[in-house]
Amino acid sequence: MDSRIIARLKQHELIENKQLETGHHVDDLPNKAISKEKSTTKIKVLNNYFFRNREVYISKHDRFADYPEHSHQFLEMNYMLSGSCDQIVNGKHIHLNKGDLLLIDVGCPHSIKKLNENDLLINLLFRDQSINIDMLDDMRRSNSVLYEFLINRVSGEGNSLPYIVFPNNIDHDIRYTMEDIITEYYSKREFSDSIIKSYLSILLTKLVRHYHVPINKKDPKQLLIIKILKDISVYYKTIDLPTLAKKYGYNKNYLSNFIKKESGKSFSELVMNQRLIQAHSLITTTTMPISEIIYAIGMKNKTSFYKKYKSYYLMMPGDERK
Repeated sequence: MDSRIIARLKQHELIENKQLETGHHVDDLPNKAISKEKSTTKIKVLNNYFFRNREVYISKHDRFADYPEHSHQFLEMNYMLSGSCDQIVNGKHIHLNKGDLLLIDVGCPHSIKKLNENDLLINLLFRDQSINIDMLDDMRRSNSVLYEFLINRVSGEGNSLPYIVFPNNIDHDIRYTMEDIITEYYSKREFSDSIIKSYLSILLTKLVRHYHVPINKKDPKQLLIIKILKDISVYYKTIDLPTLAKKYGYNKNYLSNFIKKESGKSFSELVMNQRLIQAHSLITTTTMPISEIIYAIGMKNKTSFYKKYKSYYLMMPGDERK
């Protein structure tokens, strides 16, 4: 990253000098930035004040004092450019090291502990109403029914997470994109706003790609349902319950009930969802006729396919190509 921008970020701002002197938080936000609807609560709610004439707002978090609990009417990314920090997010302690990124959803309360001299935390705020953590889950769902299951498990059986921590990945893919955004923002070159918006879309897509949901390897039931979901993801075109039951040594009715209990969906629903996911992939990435796609995913009834596709993706297959 450009050393001049790093040097600029390390410089003490006026507020930082005051906080360094007193050790207490200095609030410089105008009343216009605070939501009046929540003014009676202990949590300060920040509104869309920051987005005048821009879609993305970036700032360095002020060091040398604790930042009180607050929430936003927009989304926020906290990126640890250097050093480390501790936060309380939705009541849980979160520690960020260099290269880690924290995505905080709308309305999620959080506070930030005091940052020291070498701790540079970059705040990236954006307000696109079509983007939220549910959208990330939906993007992940487009891969397979297995990912959908794992995400639901880690987020509390279907309740979306109010935040997600993305650790610094091995190939630094996310870091490079984030640093490109920071560089573009502080360089203030021509067309920077448009370029930053494009970078943001790339960053969100990369975050989905690197979003790995943990698996509890000590839970035999979870391991079994994961194996079954993997089979459905691969063999969705021809898989059937009797064959699956024989493979794992269970009675067909027992396995059917087990799948329903563990995944929340019946075997037939899971197979259909995976077929629709595959159809969606073919529709959006190829010019293959939809009639051939229906056959390719193991379905024969065109009317049934269109009905189920509309129910799952909330649009008709042909609309995806317009």
